[in-house]
Amino acid sequence: MKELLTGNEAIARGAFEAGVTVAAAYPGTPSTEILENFVRYQGVYAQWSPNEKVAMEVGLGAALGGARTLVTMKHVGVNVAADPLFTLAYTGVNAGFVLVGADDPGMHSSQNEQDNRNYAKFAKIPLLEPSNSQECKDMVGLALEISEQFDTPVLLRTTTRVAHSQSFVELGERGESHTKPYTKTPSKYVMVPAHARGRHVVVEERRQKLLEYSETCPVNKVELADKSIGIITSGIVYEYVKEVIPGASVLKLGMTFPLPEKLVRKFAAEVKELYVVEELEPFLEEQIRLMGIEVTGKKLFPRMGEISQSMLAEKILSVTEFKELVDTSVLVKGVEGDPDVQIPVRPPVMCPGCPHRGVFYTLSQLKMTVMGDIGCYTLGALPPLEAMDTCICMGASVGSALGMEKAHPEMHGKVVAVIGDSTFLHSGITGLLDVAYNKGATTTIILDNSTTAMTGHQDHPATGRTLSKEPTCQVDLVALAKALGISRVVTADPFELDNLKNIIKEEAEANEPSVIITKRPCALLIKEKSSPYTIQTDTCINCKKCMKLGCPALTAGVETVTVNATLCTGCGLCAQLCPSGALKKAGEVIG
Repeated sequence: MKELLTGNEAIARGAFEAGVTVAAAYPGTPSTEILENFVRYQGVYAQWSPNEKVAMEVGLGAALGGARTLVTMKHVGVNVAADPLFTLAYTGVNAGFVLVGADDPGMHSSQNEQDNRNYAKFAKIPLLEPSNSQECKDMVGLALEISEQFDTPVLLRTTTRVAHSQSFVELGERGESHTKPYTKTPSKYVMVPAHARGRHVVVEERRQKLLEYSETCPVNKVELADKSIGIITSGIVYEYVKEVIPGASVLKLGMTFPLPEKLVRKFAAEVKELYVVEELEPFLEEQIRLMGIEVTGKKLFPRMGEISQSMLAEKILSVTEFKELVDTSVLVKGVEGDPDVQIPVRPPVMCPGCPHRGVFYTLSQLKMTVMGDIGCYTLGALPPLEAMDTCICMGASVGSALGMEKAHPEMHGKVVAVIGDSTFLHSGITGLLDVAYNKGATTTIILDNSTTAMTGHQDHPATGRTLSKEPTCQVDLVALAKALGISRVVTADPFELDNLKNIIKEEAEANEPSVIITKRPCALLIKEKSSPYTIQTDTCINCKKCMKLGCPALTAGVETVTVNATLCTGCGLCAQLCPSGALKKAGEVIG
């Protein structure tokens, strides 16, 4: 039976069919949907962890304990998980362990564009790259087999296009999910220096065995056609190559580390001109050049952003002798075949009724220096609010605010950290502990909207629900902040602007650290919407103060502002800013 699946759905299915029993992750686009789909299968256990490092540690514990395991995260999450990953490469595994790392070329939802193929080389572990949903499913099973055969974690690297594109997948039955026994082996699993030195020798021996295996790995294959041009590629770009240059000879690499040197040399000898087409870093190109093989890669293709079908066609067309091999139909641009019609850009904005809007409006009015963090609230940096100064990585807001304060004591009262509830639990706790321990006076604002909103409303330890929606213990953020040494902890309603402004001013000016927790659920979680506001046109003075909120439900007109009733949630922020009282709900007294 075949089904149309996204790459993420196919990975979940592949893990189920291959007998994975334990899976852990922290949600992050483009990897989030893997566990959301995996948890629906019977006989498996899946969890959201507070962060990727913990997910990695839960996973490695399950694998060492004998259960086939899947751990998933976006590319920057591997940075957080790198510490246990590198040592797991030394200890090896008992049962199969697959780490899915989802890269984001083009930075559709990420703060950087790193190429995580380099992690495989750095940690000396096998790397697999699927090109479509069928391969996503199949490569999970292959990765588990490689993991167990060579006693190693395996990195399965996807990209945004592979993760979210759909293609047909042949479904199978669930395989055996037998849990192996655990045997206490300190020399293998206790990485004190004396043991680690011996395990490093094992890692190098394994790397050589993996190199030999790569030559016959079934996902590395040669497709000979017109030998005037040979293309070495992997991942989603393989699909583009087959679409745009169907007559070219291709070496498709599904296992991209270690690289099969003999296979590469044999293919290179078969073709007249050799190209490497890969997104981001010259990962394959550099390895091939080290073999002494002349190849064209980043001289033609960029190191930034995604490669598209049209870009591929344009670049190959620039090499005149291959023009007849290129399908030029992919060069059509615009809307409905009209190259002069361009789709307008739609900038991201906070949703109507977003509880973060009032916080950032207030911070903007107070002219605060705002050390920001990762979440949908990062949109507070954009016009018209423009109320965020930095955004580096998960949890960085709190520590960086302390650093700013220490560097510029005269900025006391004008610097705050802003962080979401899920992000705070991910990696903000230690930053707040640092503030208390090192006698800072930093004010941290925790934006508690009761969910991990940016990645699609996943639960976390402060929501009181697990990934499978079972009730569980619920972190008390107030008690947690106090336990970390913060005595000044106050909660606030982000929809009460005057009160919020007074609280922020008071806490920021205090000569000790403080935490403000703004509490309102994400607007998209509220099923029953409040009555929308309307504009009393005879009262509106068209001052446009309400437009400073950047609410999508408000539109500035020539003579008056208008409210889109289908978007308005009735949060009331605009009414609080209106000097003429022109914004009213149905039934309210006008005047």
